[in-house]
Parts: sequence; structure tokens; C-alpha cells
Amino acid sequence: MTSIPLIETRTLSKSYFNEDVETAVLFDIDLRIEQGEFVAIMGPSGSGKSTLMHILGFLDTPTSGAYLFKGKPTVDLDDDALARIRALSVSFVFQSFNLLPRTTVFENVMLPLLYHPSIPEREREERVKHAIEMVGLTDRSGHLSNQLSGGQQQRVAIARSLVTEPEVIFADEPTGNLDSASGVAVMATLQELHRLGHTIILVTHEQTTAEFAQRIIHIHDGRIHSDTRNARQKSAAQVHALK
Repeated sequence: MTSIPLIETRTLSKSYFNEDVETAVLFDIDLRIEQGEFVAIMGPSGSGKSTLMHILGFLDTPTSGAYLFKGKPTVDLDDDALARIRALSVSFVFQSFNLLPRTTVFENVMLPLLYHPSIPEREREERVKHAIEMVGLTDRSGHLSNQLSGGQQQRVAIARSLVTEPEVIFADEPTGNLDSASGVAVMATLQELHRLGHTIILVTHEQTTAEFAQRIIHIHDGRIHSDTRNARQKSAAQVHALK
């Protein structure tokens, strides 16, 4: 029996409209992503990769075609259902970190849980501690985020994305603002999370970053140009150890 993918799109297309002008961005995207995969979606600026990520992450909606999440169509989801999915099932790591600068690492990671009053305070604290430990920053838990290096700040952002225990983590150009050594360290963290069972969808324009994923999807001019298993997947931990 064929398993139900975590994410599936069928002839998904997206256009933006400005008065009478239509700008088509995505065309007939057919895609399946299974639970536990590490997928890189890559392409040049303007290729449509970020638009696709926004649709898959419930930040935008397709113009036509279908998007199924865990086998269920998303087109008829009401605002409350979408809010629950955004809060519990998906999370994001952005290029710009989006941390509160005069707030500690612990408080930054706690932030998403403040929107979940049903979670007891003790459980929130345990989740935060565990997430910080997973990205190797336990000794920095009490530091202000603006006292950290760029690579450490991005790892805080990854920890923050973990505390809601999402089903998929979207990483949007997570190494874009980092030097090469810090970027590899961040990719090592994402690879470790994947090893532990997390589904990771990475969006990047850099081939060297995409090569840390197990599967690479190339998008060009709004269409999937190729979708291949990465037979030469790099180990970020090994690369980082050599730097």
C-alpha cells in the first residue's frame, strides 16, 4: 500500500494580480515530500522557490491546483484550522534570524510557546531547555541574543523552531548571512535534526548549501527543472570539523 506523503501538490500554480495585470510565478508543480525527508529547493532569484515555500508553509495560497497536507486538501481549511497548523505543524528559520536583541536565548526560544496557554509552564521550560540543548547552546542560555555570533544566533532561531514540536521545519536561506564556517555549523545542526527524524525543507540559491540535503529540487522560471536524490550528500559535521 502506498504511504500518504506529508506534503503533496498536484498541478499547483501561483499568480499575483495587480489590477488587470497577472504575473505568473509557479506553473503546474507536482511534488511529494515524505515524512522525515531532508529536501533542498534551489534556484536563482526570481525562480519561484520562495513562493513555493510560502505555499507549503501556509503563508500563501495557490491560484490553482491542489495542496494536500498529510493527505488532506488544504483549500477548504478555515482560518482557525490554518492558524493551528501554522502554530503546531510547521515552523520557519529565516536568513535574518528574527530574534529579539535584548532578550536572552532562553526567552527567545520560549516565545512561540507563549501562544499556547494550554501547555503547562513546567513543560514549556523543559521544551525550551531541550531545544537549546539540541543546538548545542546550553551554556549560552542566559546570554542576550545580541551577544552571540551570527552562527549562534541562527542556531537559536533553529531551537525556537523546535519548541512547538512541528512536523516540518522550513529553512529559508539559513546560511545567507553567515560566513562559511558558521554556515556549515548551521547545516550540521539541521542534518542532526534530520537524523533524529525531523522533516527539513531547505530553500537556497547556493549549490554548496543544497548539497547537504538528501534530495535536491531545482526550480527554474516557476517550474520544477529536476528532482533527484543527492548521491553525493555532504556531511556538514565532517566539513565543519576540518575548518
